Parts: sequence; C-alpha cells; structure tokens
Amino acid sequence: MRNSFGRVPASSSRGDRRIAVLADSDTRWKWGALTARRLAPDHLPTGYLLRGRATPTARQLGEVGVRTAAGTADGAPGPTEVTCAEFLAEIAPGRDRHDVVVLALVGGAVQAVLHGARALWPDPAARPVFVTGYVGVVYEKLADGLLLRHGADLVLANSRHDAGRFRAVYEGVGADPDAVTETALPFLGGAPHVPDTGRARTVVFAVQPSVPESRADRAYLLARAAGHARRHPDRQVSVKLRSRPGEHTTHLEEHPYQRLADRLPGGMPANCRLVYGNMGEVLDGADLLVTVSSTAALESLHRGIPTAVLTDLGIREALGNHHFLGSGCLASWDQLDEGLLPRADPAWLADQGVAPIAGPGAAARNADTAPPGSADPFDAARARLADLLGKAQLPPVAPYYTPVTAPGYLPGILARHHLAPGGTPLPGAVRRDAGRSPARRWLRAQLREAARGAYRHGVQRVAPVIRRLGEL
Repeated sequence: MRNSFGRVPASSSRGDRRIAVLADSDTRWKWGALTARRLAPDHLPTGYLLRGRATPTARQLGEVGVRTAAGTADGAPGPTEVTCAEFLAEIAPGRDRHDVVVLALVGGAVQAVLHGARALWPDPAARPVFVTGYVGVVYEKLADGLLLRHGADLVLANSRHDAGRFRAVYEGVGADPDAVTETALPFLGGAPHVPDTGRARTVVFAVQPSVPESRADRAYLLARAAGHARRHPDRQVSVKLRSRPGEHTTHLEEHPYQRLADRLPGGMPANCRLVYGNMGEVLDGADLLVTVSSTAALESLHRGIPTAVLTDLGIREALGNHHFLGSGCLASWDQLDEGLLPRADPAWLADQGVAPIAGPGAAARNADTAPPGSADPFDAARARLADLLGKAQLPPVAPYYTPVTAPGYLPGILARHHLAPGGTPLPGAVRRDAGRSPARRWLRAQLREAARGAYRHGVQRVAPVIRRLGEL
C-alpha cells in the first residue's frame, strides 16, 4: 500500500508503480514511452503531450505504436494534452502520485518542469524521480541543451561517447555531473539483417524534416534517390517520410518531399515510392539505408544493415553528418550508384552505444531485450532508479540555472511556459476543464487543432512564397 506521500514501499507490488511520460512531439513520445518501458518493463506509463506547435496528430502517434482512442499499444491510457502548468498540477502533492516522470521534451520545457517541481517540493520530500535525455544523435546545442536538462535525477546518455561529453559540460561549469547515466537508444531492436546476394535489392532513403533545409538541396536529394532507382531497375527505393503535409515533427519542415515529388522532372520511377509507417517495420526489408544524418542510421547499423551517410552536400555541422566521422559510413550517391555498400567500423559503433545484433541465424529480438550475450545497457539506469525510489525522501530538484546564475535567461524560459520566475504557475495558467461540458472541451480541442493547422499552413505554404517574393 502507499504511504501518505503516495510512494510505493519496496515491498509493494511492482504493478503499483506509477510512471508518467510528458512529450512534445512524435519522436520524443516514441523515445519517452520506450524509455519508460526500458526503465520499468512491468509498468505501463501514463502519457501526456505538451501542447504546442509540434503536438503530434493521432496518425503520427499511431505510427510510433500509440492508439490514442483505446490507449497505447501497451494498453496504457492514451496521452492527455496538457500545458506545462497543467502537468505540474497533475503531479502536485495531494494528487495521485507518479513515482517516475520521464521528460521527453526540448530543453527549455525540461527546465520549466524542473523549476516547477522545485516550487512544488522546496524541501526534502517523497517526490517523483525526474528522468530526461535526448531522442537521438546530439550534434548541436550540446551545452545549451544539457544545462537546460540539469536538475533531473537521471540525465540519460545514449552512448559512452555521449556520457563523457555530458559529464564534461557539467563539470566545466561546476555543476554536479552525477545524474548522467549511460544507456542506449531505447528503440534499437528488430531482426538482424540477412544479406541475400551481397547486393542491395531494397534501398530506404530516410529523410529528415529540417536537414537539409533549403528547397534546392532537398530537391537534389530526392532527384538522386529517383535517379538511383532508374539506374538500378531491379531495386526498390523507398523514400521514408516523417510526416504528411500539414503535420509537424520535432523540427519544422518547410519543403515537404511529397510536394517536391510532384514537381520532380520526369516524375518518380515505378520502383521509387514515398512511404510512411514505423521505421522499424520499414527497416525489416531493407538492404541499404541512406540518410543525411537521421537517427535511423543507428537503428540500421544496430541490425547490421549497410548504412550510408550522405556526403553530397558536404560534411558539415549544420547537416549533422559530421557526427559520423570515423564510422566508415560516409558515402555519396555517386558511390552508391556504383554499388558501394558501406561497412561500419566496429570500434566506432561500440563508442556510440550501437551493439550490432548477431549475424545470420540469430533470433529476432525486439526493443525490450538486450543483445545476446551482452549486458543490458539500461541496467545502470534501472539500478540508479531503484536506489532513488527506495529513499523515503529526495532532496529538492536543483537545476544549474537559477535567478542567480542566469538572471537574463531563465525568466524568459519560464515565462514561455506561463511560469513565474520562482517556478509557480502564473495566474490563469491552469485551466480547469473538469467542470466544463464535454461539448465545450471538444470545441476547445477543435479550435486548438484549427490554429495549429493555420500555423502549419503558414510555415509550409505562405512563408516560402513570401521568402521568394523578398528575393525579387
């Protein structure tokens, strides 16, 4: 049974543990939900979506294994859309307690929740354990993103390489690095790749919503994918899309590939098609994965699929492909056209937390199991979590950024989430819908979705036209 603070004693049934996942986009929901499953495999998380421009649609949630009407694919309640202040009200003392809170959010939102938590529990108390981390490859805003995540009880690093970088940033500013915990990407899994004839028959080009950014560069990459299909009529080239026009992902997509395909000179060949769906399912039949810098490359490498990180547009920090220096995966479309199948460097893979599944004949595995014969990369995180949950009280959340260390930065971050400088919600920030009729709640939801649609239309249709007119 629960004590007066709602914490489950160690002797209680493990099924009583309550875990919340707060996410702000489709990819972060995928990371957060799967991280929760890795940390507590026997527990079903309660899902929350942070209201904003990137709030995923039901279709996007379904693509990463979430059923919004009947709940998640695991049978847990479907995600509830909330603001930051509303979420803090959900986890406040006196409400049904969450023992663990996974924050799958952009850095500023993580910082807002942490300061809100500090305001809720200013003294040692039986409070939730806060967990955060990154969805994939960390190739930009390393210091900014990490310092905004400081204060969480666990800051998960997806590899040994990242864990070292994270600790170095915290130590460099005199912040406590103890929360950094090495794990791995939670969605690495699937069946191992079984080569057929030593040549690719199914090629997957995994596109990204914001890399590259310009219309010309994106049109060039699509044209090269189509050209590869024409050059190799015995191959099926699948252009894996992240979203449909009008939807948003973690990053803005001003030039959707769907529209570029409509304008492609000569059109798309019969053996080159646009595809949606879960990335794991798309990779099930792949013989070659091509991308600029997508985290899908790590999923592919984990399965042992030949993986090409494109150099056509240069190797640049802005593209993120510099992260793959030393991987053995850097290649151009010209080289792929000539039949190259890149082979990844084992030492680089190990440093990046990518343990390839055993080769042909190995049993298929899913995202909740460790590579055969190796330690589960989440063992350390689970052990640390168990230690924290076993404590009667935890100290107050202590972010590095405070009104003393960042007086010109922190207040603006908190204000964007309708929190006062002390972390408390501003007046009117928490709307109480409980007393409103279902019809009014439905109407509010429809208005929010209409506003998002107008914003997305402006980004993808109106903004490019204005930009072109400004260049006249």
